[in-house]
Amino acid sequence: MQRSFSAPARVNLLGEHTDYTGGLVLPMAIPFKTVAAISPRDDEQYSFASASYTSVREFARSDRSEGRGDWSDYSVGVLRELQKLGTEPRSFALMLDGNVPLGAGLSSSASVEVASGVAMLAYSDRKLSMKEFALLCQRAENSYVHSPCGIMDQFVITAAKKDHALLIDTRALTYQHIPLQEGGLHGTRVIVCNSMVKHSVATGGYGDRRRELEVGQAVLLQRYPQLRDLGDANLQQLQSCEADMPPESFLRCRHVVTENQRVRDAVIAMRAGDAKAFGALMVQAHASMSGDFASSCEEIDFLVETAVTLPGCFGARITGGGFGGCTVNLVREDAAQQFVERLQEQYLERFHVKAESYICDAVDGAFRANGLSEEAE
Repeated sequence: MQRSFSAPARVNLLGEHTDYTGGLVLPMAIPFKTVAAISPRDDEQYSFASASYTSVREFARSDRSEGRGDWSDYSVGVLRELQKLGTEPRSFALMLDGNVPLGAGLSSSASVEVASGVAMLAYSDRKLSMKEFALLCQRAENSYVHSPCGIMDQFVITAAKKDHALLIDTRALTYQHIPLQEGGLHGTRVIVCNSMVKHSVATGGYGDRRRELEVGQAVLLQRYPQLRDLGDANLQQLQSCEADMPPESFLRCRHVVTENQRVRDAVIAMRAGDAKAFGALMVQAHASMSGDFASSCEEIDFLVETAVTLPGCFGARITGGGFGGCTVNLVREDAAQQFVERLQEQYLERFHVKAESYICDAVDGAFRANGLSEEAE
């Protein structure tokens, strides 16, 4: 009998490139989703198919082959991690479908991993805690897809709560659900604008930036051995090491240190219901991503610079790994539709491309959406 399981996409409000150096992030799950339908087979085979691709991947249960560099690696990687834990699901066919925009920086890859993983867990009658499960999906992407992502995407897609953002301490893997409307950013909407410039974490500049960041972090930890990672560092400590690290490493590290502080300040603003202060932090974050982290592009910069001139917009910034993808915008609720129309008009006039825009609600993560317990039973 076929059973279906879903996982949302995510947008990150603040805290970019901090999740692999022990920092803070503030994402939310949004109502795009991946659906994984799993059904038994009567042979000794696993098969993986997708409504978005014509190819089907099929192999024997005993097969332990490496990834093949396509869409199927995200699901097969999760299977491999389950097998490492001693779970050997009986034969199955897994079919993927969904509406998460590909290459938009909204974490279509983690959505596939989480939906696939939830389906395989249920099919195998295996229980994992939310934290264990998110880490398993991250390992799948790191080890099998060979993409150097942090934990944020898999964690929020697993653990999010409707009408809340999720504050995650990515070192301790502790989290808090922060209300978006009740005492939070009441009377505002989160609007995602897709530049239509494709983004990929598995290739290109993301890996380069991460390596540059890690070089700088190593210098900092040598000078200050009491620090565990950049998540512990302050700006004064970093500045004292500037002469000892490559210039690009200093800039990447400065982004992370200042971004962690912006997340702390953003939570204070949310709890105070101060949309203006939150929006100002978004603008500062974009300047840091574009400048110190050098991970924006002409189209994204145009969207941000245009957005903040439009009525009702409190702030805007790039979201996701960078090098294309989407912006996230905080807009007064009664101005949301006009904001979308005017931003699309100006982007079309400048680049002759329609920038898709989505007015987003915060939705439940996969564990809640599929009725799973947060802790292993």
